[in-house]
Amino acid sequence: MTRSRSVIRELVSSNMGIASMVILSVLIVGSALAFLSPHDPNHLDAARRLQAPNAGHWFGTDDYGRDIFTRVLYGGRVSLLVGFASMLLSMAIGVTVGVVSGYFGGWIDNLLMRALEIILSIPSFLVILLLSVLLKPNLGSIVIIIGSLMWMHMSRIVRAETLALREREYVLYARASGQGSAGIIFRHILPGLVPVIVVGATNNVASSIMMESSLSFLGFGVQPPNATWGSMLNGAQGTLTQAPYMAIFPGALILLTVLSFNILGDLLRVALEPKLGRR
Repeated sequence: MTRSRSVIRELVSSNMGIASMVILSVLIVGSALAFLSPHDPNHLDAARRLQAPNAGHWFGTDDYGRDIFTRVLYGGRVSLLVGFASMLLSMAIGVTVGVVSGYFGGWIDNLLMRALEIILSIPSFLVILLLSVLLKPNLGSIVIIIGSLMWMHMSRIVRAETLALREREYVLYARASGQGSAGIIFRHILPGLVPVIVVGATNNVASSIMMESSLSFLGFGVQPPNATWGSMLNGAQGTLTQAPYMAIFPGALILLTVLSFNILGDLLRVALEPKLGRR
């Protein structure tokens, strides 16, 4: 059975996998088509503030009279975009560091791994505070902050796999035949890392969305009036008893999104690398 068939079989044979794909598809399509909503996500209407969910406002309105359903869709667009963009940045850094460290070894490996240990020893919250002061809070800076904090563990995993791959017979033969390091890495090492990279990317998206929501909740994310799921949770703190739906809907979407990505990551782990699934 080919790798792609194994992946498809694993995903469609699991009810949780199907449900996760459906949930993510609905969220992605809904966020992309948010502009079709008849409501302006930032329109203030004091006469409609704190309305419970109804036919005109499916998720109700917030304390400024804004339609929560529309803000959830636009917030999902930002949260998902940050999640995927941060994943790409962190994977690019993590895979590069891991491959270089694992393939070349020696003093390069020692230097990169000691630097990695130093970075990991610094509390992430302090790094977040530092970067939030240095960078203006906007979409680009949030991607940089999250991407710069999410690559370390991936680099360790890639390094370990690269150490094993570089001792395979076909890699040793390629090296003996005179192929350069760059050619060996791109032709032999990286293709062998595909399972690890795919699974890591899936889990990284979930972690990035969770971190973005946390940053927005703390006020370091995209600034008002633009919405993200985390900032909507922040804004709901003062109305939890009066309008709990303001927190329920964005909170539920964060939970469903992160859970769906984690489930897909576990299924892909089993399909792409069965030995990992049996651990």
